[in-house]
Amino acid sequence: MLDNPTEPQLAPAGPSLPSPWPADYPEGYAVVDVETTGLGRDDRIVSAAVYRLDARGEVEDHWYSPVNPQRDPGPVWIHGLTSAMLADAPLFPEIAADLAERLAGRVLVAHNAVFDWSMLAREYARARSSAPVEHRLCTIVLAKELRLPLANHRLESLAAHYGVVQRRAHHALDDARVLAEAFRPSLRLAAAAELPLPLHTCRPLTEWTDQPAVPAPRHGALYGSGYRSGWRPARRRPACPYPNPGRLAPGGPLVQGMRVAFSGDTGTDRELLEDRATEAGLHVASSVSRLTSVLVTNDPGSPTTKVVKARQVGTPVIDEHRFAELLKAVRPAPGVHG
Repeated sequence: MLDNPTEPQLAPAGPSLPSPWPADYPEGYAVVDVETTGLGRDDRIVSAAVYRLDARGEVEDHWYSPVNPQRDPGPVWIHGLTSAMLADAPLFPEIAADLAERLAGRVLVAHNAVFDWSMLAREYARARSSAPVEHRLCTIVLAKELRLPLANHRLESLAAHYGVVQRRAHHALDDARVLAEAFRPSLRLAAAAELPLPLHTCRPLTEWTDQPAVPAPRHGALYGSGYRSGWRPARRRPACPYPNPGRLAPGGPLVQGMRVAFSGDTGTDRELLEDRATEAGLHVASSVSRLTSVLVTNDPGSPTTKVVKARQVGTPVIDEHRFAELLKAVRPAPGVHG
């Protein structure tokens, strides 16, 4: 569905095209923005936009669609989409193919890309499908690597740095336009400096358990009072009843009480993995410290805070597949009979 409330307003050309262009750079990009009902696992997309760019960051086309989330739309004061406005919007499965066509074969670019990718991956999982995305690029990470002189790393600060004018903040199409125009000069700066782009592997969800609040009609009135809003505290897990036995030994088993942290994309939904770890008697940690028994990540070379900290303090690192195997035979805590 095309919707063009504002014609693209191009940013200044920025740095000239470096010659030659880095041969290992991607052949195309999909600059994405999604607006959502909130920030949690069960939240839904209420609108999505994509600007397709060529290898050098020039705009090829753009696409936008509102999405009926089949629930309360959440922070209307932010994204401006009311229940009435979304009542006749398509459901996500109805736009999934069009959206996938615009993502296919391209690097997904977003501001705080892990959030946009996570929301998309969950929506595709609910639709029993997957997004054809292999890599993502976060413009916050790129700005940091370019050492841009920004007061902060909000989108409006990046836009102001490059002279891009934003007209409708938190409208997915305008946010995607602004990011596309700010990404182009950043891409050219990186190319001129022969800087490797900070690409991260995207792993579509292979296992997903949805937990809808209440069944919803296909179209018509959305959820009113009494339905969950996305703006809620993160779920608290019960305290682990077992003492921490220390770090995972090389080749050794998991033991009840071990502190387990997760980083990066996982094929199984993160909260589902955490639930299984908790049920097995492990302590799910939100950060890495010297007390962490093991870090689970599919990207041990990534520069995330948890991975860097694990390297600093010597925390063992394993991938998701290995963790799933170890989870099948967690050893009881000392004094506990299995």
